[in-house]
Amino acid sequence: MTVTAQMARFALVGVVNTGTYYGCYLVLLTWLPYIAAHVTAFALSMTGSFFLNCWFTYRTRPTWRKFLLFPLTNAANFVITTGGVYLLVDLAGLSSRYAPLAAAAAAIPVTFLVSRTIMLRPEPARRI
Repeated sequence: MTVTAQMARFALVGVVNTGTYYGCYLVLLTWLPYIAAHVTAFALSMTGSFFLNCWFTYRTRPTWRKFLLFPLTNAANFVITTGGVYLLVDLAGLSSRYAPLAAAAAAIPVTFLVSRTIMLRPEPARRI
């Protein structure tokens, strides 16, 4: 599969992940405080995203190692979007209403590369 196809599939998984998060959040919000609903929905959607990216995006076998490294993709996204929003609003003068969208778009390629590195990295050889 080409890198372009993987990137398209990664974006599609991102859309599904966002919808999953928001749907879970709204359901959980009916009986949990909003922070608990957010954290639970985030964890559920990130888990779903991991498996979708393994099977659909990269066609690789899920492992515990990949699963434990996968949150780094969200950390990379957070750092880039947070820094991007600051740069766009405070330094470039872009409206704070639109800056997160531009920053999120800028984060997609980096998040994809981090995700791809984690998912397609060879597993270390087991010692017997």
